[in-house]
Order: sequence, then C-alpha cells, then structure tokens
Amino acid sequence: MAEAAMLNLTTSGFGLAALAIFIIAYVLVILEETTHMRKSKPVLLAAGLIWALIGMAYTSKGQGPAAELAAQHTIFEYGELFLFLLVAITYVNTLEERRVFDGLRAWLTARGLSYRALFWITGILAFFLSAVLDNLTTALIMGAVVLAIGREAPRFVAIACVSLVVAANAGGAFSPFGDITTLMVWQKGKLSFFEFFVLFVPSLVNWLVPAALMHFAVPADAPARVAERVTLKPGAVGVIVLFALTIATAVSFRNFLGLQPALGMMLGLGYLQIFAYVLQRRGARRGNDDMVLNSFSLIAKVEWDTLLFFFGIIFAVGGLGVLGYLALASHWLYDVLGATPANIAIGVLSAIVDNIPLMFAVLTMDPAMSDGQWLLVTLTAGVGGSLLSIGSAAGVALMGQAQGRYTFMSHLRWSWAVAAGYAVSIAVHMVLNRGLF
Repeated sequence: MAEAAMLNLTTSGFGLAALAIFIIAYVLVILEETTHMRKSKPVLLAAGLIWALIGMAYTSKGQGPAAELAAQHTIFEYGELFLFLLVAITYVNTLEERRVFDGLRAWLTARGLSYRALFWITGILAFFLSAVLDNLTTALIMGAVVLAIGREAPRFVAIACVSLVVAANAGGAFSPFGDITTLMVWQKGKLSFFEFFVLFVPSLVNWLVPAALMHFAVPADAPARVAERVTLKPGAVGVIVLFALTIATAVSFRNFLGLQPALGMMLGLGYLQIFAYVLQRRGARRGNDDMVLNSFSLIAKVEWDTLLFFFGIIFAVGGLGVLGYLALASHWLYDVLGATPANIAIGVLSAIVDNIPLMFAVLTMDPAMSDGQWLLVTLTAGVGGSLLSIGSAAGVALMGQAQGRYTFMSHLRWSWAVAAGYAVSIAVHMVLNRGLF
C-alpha cells in the first residue's frame, strides 16, 4: 500500500474521475430511502470503476505491480472484516430464531412498569447489548419493546427511540465487538482488546447526559400491562453460551496466539455447526420440529446488502487512498488542524457521512497518534452519528420500524441534548485517560 500511495494522482484526470464517481455513489447511498436502491449497489459499481481507473493510471506510469499490491492489501482487510461479521451476524440470527429476543420483549412488557422506568431500562439494556451485538440489531430489538409498550403513547415512543439510538451507539464505542469501527481499529492493531474498555465511562456519559435531560419529558404514567407468553426454543441457552465462547475464542486468538480474530470467530462458527447437528439429531429422534436448527439457512439469512456495502466502501475509500486523496486529507486534518480537533470533527461529520468510510479513511491515512487519540477518534466516530437520526444505522432502522412515530424532526428536537452528551463524553475521556495522550 505504501508503494502505491507514492503516486500523487489527485490532480490527474484519473483521480478527479474517481473522486466524482465516489461522490455520486455516496449521494445515492444517502438517498436510499428516496430512490429505494439498496446502498450496496452504487458503492459496488463505484469501487469497481475506481479500481479500473487506478489500474489504468498506474499501468500508464509503469507501476502496475504497485497497484496490484495495494489491491491485495485491501482484499485482505475486507476479508478479515467479512469473516468476522459473517459469524457474528449468524449468531444473532440464531438467537432470534431461538426466540431469545422475543422472550426479552415479553418479559419487559409484562412488568407493569411506568413509562419513565421503561425509558431507563430500555436505554440501559440497549447500552450493554450493543457492546456485544451491533448497534443496528440492538436498536431493532429494543425498538420492538418500545413500540409494544408505547402503542398508546406516541410521545414516549419518540423520546425513547432517541434514547435507544444514543445508547446503542454509545454502548458499541467501548467494545471491540460493539461497532464496525471499533472492530476495524482492533483488527488493525491500533489498540489492544482491553484498551477499548477505558472508554466505558465516557461512552456511558454520552448516553446518560441526554437521557437525564430527556427524563422529565417522558410521560410519568404507566402503560397497560400486556401479557404475552413466549417459550424459548430448545438450545437457546446453548447458543448464548456458544456465542460468549466464540467471542472469548476470537480474543484468545488475537491476544495469546497472535492470529487474526476472524480465525477465532470461524472456529466459533464450527461450535455452532456441531451444536446444530446435535440438536437436529435429537429433534429427529423425538419428533420435535422446534428442536431442529438449520445453521446453513441462518447463514443464508445474513444481511448481504450490508456486507456488500462494506466491500464497496472499503475498496472505494481504499482506492481514493491509492490515488493520494487520503494523504491530502490527512495533511489538512492532522498536520494543520491537529489530532484533537480533527478527531472531534470526524465525529461530527459522522452524523452526516457513515462512520465506516470515515474510520477506514483514518486507518488508511494512519496518522501518528497516541493511544489516547486513537481512543478519541474511536469514541467520536462511534457516538457522533447520534447527533442526527440519519447519522447511524440504528437511527435509520428505527425510523423505518416506528413508521412516523420516531422521525428526523422528533430526533432533531433533542439534538442539543445529544450534542451536550457528545461534548461531555469527550471531556471525560480527556480527563480520565489523560495519561494515554
């Protein structure tokens, strides 16, 4: 990658054409709700065209092998991310199929708690669930709970959904597994597994500040108690245990064996496959269809639009790096502005631009930063998307799920509170973890 980056093509026809292609593709991603074109489609096309331009540009300069080397490096980075996410999403699909999340929803709706109590409980659960699951899945699970509880209280739904988005994004920021951006930073080796957890307090503050400011706007009465009986399918507890063991395996591969965490996750997929085989054999003997677990069908249900979107973004942004644009951006951000203002600005920008290409761009720029600064950009990229409802996958998904009860404008009314949490969380990190700067 370093050899390929030596060519500065930012002012060439190849470079300008690639930049225009990327901008058009990303505008189409932003307009997904309007055009109804899946976000993976424009970025896949853009990635292919950008790399075709790179191939032509480098070959014309006699640097074809350097472009090939850069492509191989990008393929390796995407392959690690792909395998890791494939396993994680399969486990989430399996937990859903075994009705684990339905059981959680039914348990909460049957408690007869007040709206304010439920506001805090759903926020706390979203915060901690997001540290293990991704923010999108967490938001959808807890969003189903909020919508079930708030059928007769649209005001509660609107405010609770803002809290869920902030909590899900904040909870993912302190865990290597909690967000794609933290996973990328960990797999790149910028921070060790346990270093992320020093962001626990700043991340918690990021949610607590807006939640406290929203508390008195939540209705004080209680919803009608809803009785719903949900029985977990056989093997549900076993899948939970295996998921925890898979995460431990991935961490062990990185920390003790010096191998990629994705290899540990694939071993964990092996655990699930054998467990599914055992359940199927037992189900066949007992004539119990609920016991049957088809792990291959759950792999097939993986969200391919998301995985292909990651491919397109990583290759498109990586291509811009090969053409010299990321080196230019790195100079203006980190050499001119300085690391702290740059990292804070990246978080604000993630409210408009997806945090995945932003973080991949930072990792590709690879500015010389202390661990404290890498933690800062991990925090800001993770929680900055909460500033607007369109700033994260959690917010966009909840807007679709809530069907008009949680909207861009209902979130915008509380953006000032979310911004307060954003500012306080940065201050807390810089004070608590000042020894890492």
